[in-house]
Amino acid sequence: MNALTTRVAPGKPAAAEKSSRRFSIVRLLVYVLLGILFVTQLYPLLWLALYSLKNNEEILSGNFFALPASPQWQNFTDAIESGNYFRYLFNSFFVTSVTMVGVLLLASLASFAISRFRWRYGQVVLLIFLVGMMIPMQATLLPLMIIFKNMGILNTHLSIILPYIAFQTPISVFILSGFMKAIPHEIEESAVVDGAGIFRIFRSIILPISVPPMMTVCILTFINIWNEYIMAATFISSEKLKTLPFGVYSFVSQYSVNYGAIGAFLVLGALPVILIYFLLADKITKGMVAGAVKG
Repeated sequence: MNALTTRVAPGKPAAAEKSSRRFSIVRLLVYVLLGILFVTQLYPLLWLALYSLKNNEEILSGNFFALPASPQWQNFTDAIESGNYFRYLFNSFFVTSVTMVGVLLLASLASFAISRFRWRYGQVVLLIFLVGMMIPMQATLLPLMIIFKNMGILNTHLSIILPYIAFQTPISVFILSGFMKAIPHEIEESAVVDGAGIFRIFRSIILPISVPPMMTVCILTFINIWNEYIMAATFISSEKLKTLPFGVYSFVSQYSVNYGAIGAFLVLGALPVILIYFLLADKITKGMVAGAVKG
């Protein structure tokens, strides 16, 4: 017995060492892959930042990552003043904010009904929302233009806010309903015993608990709507109502020979999304994980 123990015991540290070495190699490969992804994502931002601070001669020289000899801050001044940056910025904030409020209101109510009510067609309604995620936005441009023209709302902010809400609601319902399904029903039963109605339960219990996935919905909606161009360019022709993506296109067309100013306008256009994403990236992860795990 002792001899057998003596023979087997030395093998255990060797196996553990081999397993540890294998784990280290896998972790190293993961770090290398993440490093490559980080560089590929950071490269365009770094290149654009350097591009916006150079003059035409430095840009056309072909040395992309060379630091500017003298930073051309005038490029940003030209972008703000000549490109009507603040007007486009206000339009984008207005359209995005109204869309976010509409999406949160509709998606939270629909998710509450689908996940908390016991009715025959709950899963059918959820399936209809999921089918809505598969409809390409481009396929709806012509029908929507005819509808909005007949309604008299073409060339208004309402003509893009309504489609934005419609296209963002399905994914929002998918996220929120997955989270709300896992909320214990005992909480609602206790509230009903205390005399709470449906809307009070929704307002005082479900909504406060669902803050993490609702933050995820807000951020995803903001990013998607802020960068949307096709509908804004199709349904709005008035220069005063155009959003920031169209402002970028218009500025590039107007200043096609001032490459530094174009780069500055691109930086200003991307800056709000980048700031909001980096400030709230952890909330996106927590909200998505909460909805996936609890759903």
